[in-house]
Amino acid sequence: MTQAQNVPTEKSLYIAGQWQSGISTVANINPSDISESLGDFAQASETQVQQAISAAKYAQPEWEKTPLERKQTVLQAIGDELIARCDELGRLLSREEGKPFAEGRGEIYRAGQFFQYFAAEVLRQIGDTAASVRPGVSVEVTREAVGVIAIISPWNFPTATAAWKIAPALAFGNSVIWKPANLTPASAVALTEIIHRQGIPAGTFNLLLGSGSVVGDTLINSKEINGVSFTGSVDTGRKVATATAPNFVRCQLEMGSKNALVIADDADIETAVEAAIAGSFSSSGQKCTASSRLVVMDGIHDAFVDALINRMGSLSVGHALKEGVFMGPVVDSKQLESNFSWIDKARQSGAELAFGGERLNLEHEGYYMSPTLFVNTKNSWEVNQEEVFAPLTSVIRVANLEEAIATTNDTRFGLTSGIITQSLRSSAMFKQQAQSGCVMVNLGTAGTDYHVPFGGRKESSFGPREQGQYAKEFYTIVKTAYQRPY
Repeated sequence: MTQAQNVPTEKSLYIAGQWQSGISTVANINPSDISESLGDFAQASETQVQQAISAAKYAQPEWEKTPLERKQTVLQAIGDELIARCDELGRLLSREEGKPFAEGRGEIYRAGQFFQYFAAEVLRQIGDTAASVRPGVSVEVTREAVGVIAIISPWNFPTATAAWKIAPALAFGNSVIWKPANLTPASAVALTEIIHRQGIPAGTFNLLLGSGSVVGDTLINSKEINGVSFTGSVDTGRKVATATAPNFVRCQLEMGSKNALVIADDADIETAVEAAIAGSFSSSGQKCTASSRLVVMDGIHDAFVDALINRMGSLSVGHALKEGVFMGPVVDSKQLESNFSWIDKARQSGAELAFGGERLNLEHEGYYMSPTLFVNTKNSWEVNQEEVFAPLTSVIRVANLEEAIATTNDTRFGLTSGIITQSLRSSAMFKQQAQSGCVMVNLGTAGTDYHVPFGGRKESSFGPREQGQYAKEFYTIVKTAYQRPY
């Protein structure tokens, strides 16, 4: 039996190469069937956080000096095992997070690809040379590891988001302390168990399950942490930035968004509907790249809304492991309660509920709701300005492309945006003028490649980009060395 099928819940902290118990435990409940528990997982104490920091600080120089081929082998092996076990680990992920198995499996596979990509990047660490302005002097520019990296990752993509942080951190010679979300501990333990088997120096990688008030706060306020990579809410991201600044600790923040998908008058209806469905309702809308605003031009508005409502009626909602399910439950009761509070706020603002908005009672008792569509909404309303993180989207009617672009940009966020159009002129204008870090044409706003930079503008992101070769901007420090022959 693999570790992922029988995770060591009573000893689910990993510090200095050893599994440890914590000061308490939290239950891990399946949101598809709340009668099922995946176990009680340990919670770290402040003392254990300090132990992990000390272990990571001690191990980091040894790991950085480890030969490149050994580092490459380690990351490649992690990626290979994730991909080989994507069915098994995908089921585990779906059981604790609630996304359908196809999405869970795909996430594990993608996490494996991140490790494989950065395994190759290990061997691409090539510096630069330059001629000096001084005769007889040579110049070398190299990159070195930052040191100890604290990684704070969310529950909605518990393995993939962690992987795209952990893989480059290790590839460039850093040690890692990982604090995952408490809602998805089993996936974290499964990944840690894979990393543990690679035989890297004890303390190079550490797993700390626990609360933000204990584990998170201790990490972000520590002077011995050299970098913090965080994905989560804007409020928490602002807290991370505030805590790290006095200690001059570099931080990388990926936060919220309110992404717009523009449907142009000349859009192909089927393409537009499928992009809206995938962007708005896959992962139960619980993703920072969700299409939570549908900005639709006059000429296509009625036909698009009718087609979208018809397509929404065919979406299957159910247990994450049930075959044919498009949308699983939301992650927990707190999220479900928040979703319905947003539905109430939208109605109070004057939005017209065109589809859904209901709590669903299905075969298994879980946190189910129907995909939800509001029409006749204004961009200035709170439901269209704040990140909802729900299977809920709103239609905003506009007259033309200029108004569509202005509406897209009328937000404090700027992670992704998209347009469905057959016009090269319209797509070119949108790509140039959309104020978001990622721009999609004839695609949903969700879904990005792992080998290119990911990040946003405004309050969506802060610090260097994630993923691809751009990841080295956060996980390495540049050194310029001058030399004159003796």
